[in-house]
Amino acid sequence: MSANEDQEMELEASRSIYEGDESFRELSPVSFQYRIGENSDPKAFLIEISWTETYPQTPPIISMNAFFNSTISVFLVHCRSSAIKQSILAKLQEAVEVNLGTAMTYTLFEHAKENKEQLMENHHPVPSATPISNIISVETPNTAPSSKKKDKKEQLSKAQTQKLADKTDHKGELPRGWNWVDVVKHLSKTGSKDDE
Repeated sequence: MSANEDQEMELEASRSIYEGDESFRELSPVSFQYRIGENSDPKAFLIEISWTETYPQTPPIISMNAFFNSTISVFLVHCRSSAIKQSILAKLQEAVEVNLGTAMTYTLFEHAKENKEQLMENHHPVPSATPISNIISVETPNTAPSSKKKDKKEQLSKAQTQKLADKTDHKGELPRGWNWVDVVKHLSKTGSKDDE
């Protein structure tokens, strides 16, 4: 059986297996993404697998460069987050070597799902409700002279407090991405101004 026939069979099987699975995404007939963990899970990550022309006889390309994985490095020193990603990729490469010559996309995604805690054991995320400005102020030395005047805590109105409570989960934490810009809405607004 040729590599193309193997790929066609695996593509059909993947589409069948992952039909309706919100964690799976087919980017193209030879490139796939799978989110390991729930969106709200701070240890969730996304794996992208792309088949080469001679896959499965040769290894697929495995990547963790998706924007979703930027949360791994947002709260960590870059070299440490890179080490976590490299560790995950190394463990997946071990699974690739064992399965070389066979359809392995499903196997790799399942291996990552089953070993998520082990793969992310060195990732200690900062709670998502902590503002980035607080993290930065902790990490950067304070060169400004300290003032004895205490900053006044911002008071929220009853309506603002209720709105904030509606956005939080049962633990009082804001879900991941709560303040992200809706890219489509943003682009549609900026696109209409450029057309004028």
